[in-house]
Amino acid sequence: MEKRLKKGFVRLGLLLIVLSCNSIVSQQDAQYTQYMYNTVSVNPAYAGSRGHMSIGALYRAQWVGLDGAPETQTLNIHTPLGYRGVGAGLSFVNDIIGPTSETYFDLDFSYTVLTGIEGKLSFGLKASAHLLDVKFSELNQDGGQGPDPTLQQNIDNRFSPNVGAGVYYHTQNFYAGLSIPRFLETTHFDESSLSTAAEQMNWYFITGYVWDLNAFLKFKPAVLAKATQGAPLQVDVSANFMFNEKFVVGAAYRWDAAFSGLAGFQISDQFLIGIAYDREITDLGATTFNDGSFEIVLRYDFIRAVGNLKSPRFF
Repeated sequence: MEKRLKKGFVRLGLLLIVLSCNSIVSQQDAQYTQYMYNTVSVNPAYAGSRGHMSIGALYRAQWVGLDGAPETQTLNIHTPLGYRGVGAGLSFVNDIIGPTSETYFDLDFSYTVLTGIEGKLSFGLKASAHLLDVKFSELNQDGGQGPDPTLQQNIDNRFSPNVGAGVYYHTQNFYAGLSIPRFLETTHFDESSLSTAAEQMNWYFITGYVWDLNAFLKFKPAVLAKATQGAPLQVDVSANFMFNEKFVVGAAYRWDAAFSGLAGFQISDQFLIGIAYDREITDLGATTFNDGSFEIVLRYDFIRAVGNLKSPRFF
């Protein structure tokens, strides 16, 4: 087992070296399987849409068993404000892969207008602070002639600002959103290590619908699509069932990448816990040192009265 882990680390280390030296690393936003519970991280127009203050936390461990594999932690809080139609939120995202760490601090604002008896259309703006950390010195660079001197200078907390925007439409049973969390394609250049890292613009489209199959069972299909220049289109399709407004079970498929199983439990009207497991269908998923990807999400809604409860709780 130890030999297999070392083999996996060598493969990942070689990949990172190739991408980091004399090239441009195209950085994408973090990946989520339970995106239906983490919408505010990618679309600022979602802020305040639940009708009350909501706090969410998510942890994702990708490709468990592979040293240096991606890990993501997110924490967000959003709420409607006292002004009619105005919402606000704060988000923290930390994304780690190998020697690279990216941290985002986001401030979201939204404004919502009524479009009918049930329909609401929200417009959102996002302001971001981005910190980039790259520990080149942690890579195994010894090829028999000693470490490469061009990969000894780390990038420490390189700061860059950014802005984003989104629109989000929802009724009692349907929602759809389009967003670009970060417009600015900032390039970080390090002369000493001869490497660059470029933040690319990511387009997100999310939609879903909730069917009341009977008094005790709801069905919700959902789709998340992400488009990034220089990267394949990513499409996630999921289908979840909610039993008695308490238990959630479902499955998901990431196009040409992975199958996922999802489960959730509404512990109370305020508190939700959700888990997901991904299994790669690529060549990486067939390796013995990859045990799949795990994700857990916690959400707490500050509901003051039953009449303030947004139902269904899927979005």
